Amino acid sequence: MRPSIALCAALALSLAAGLARADSHRLQPATRLPAYQQECAACHMAYPPGLLPARSWQRIMNGLDKHYGSDASLDAASVQQISTWLQANAGTSRRGREEPPQDRITRSAWFEREHREVPAEVWRRPAVGSRAQCAACHSRAEAGDFDEDRIRIPR
Repeated sequence: MRPSIALCAALALSLAAGLARADSHRLQPATRLPAYQQECAACHMAYPPGLLPARSWQRIMNGLDKHYGSDASLDAASVQQISTWLQANAGTSRRGREEPPQDRITRSAWFEREHREVPAEVWRRPAVGSRAQCAACHSRAEAGDFDEDRIRIPR
């Protein structure tokens, strides 16, 4: 009987580790909200909601009239719909739980750590534009895929 208990324990640990890994990579939900894509991607990449915690998304959605220097105001129904979706899909992994300064993804500790080797001149290249232009180097960024094997830094 002991082998079966040990086997069950090993299986349980294996499954738990797999679930933890799956959650840590769940940046973009399987179903995207068309209103989020339409409204937010009109000005910038529709960032995967798993990149920020629920409280950051709440502050962002409550401050659309002064959205990082722009007025991105929406009607109340759109704000409610998008807010609800962002809250439901907000980050829960170590990366997504951090509330970065000014709720800026690019100011989070994990972003800084992952990009520490990127020279400052790369961010100024016309094809990159800024640290907020994830899709310039990560071709599948909008899908929540930031795999290092698929990075292509523009010249």
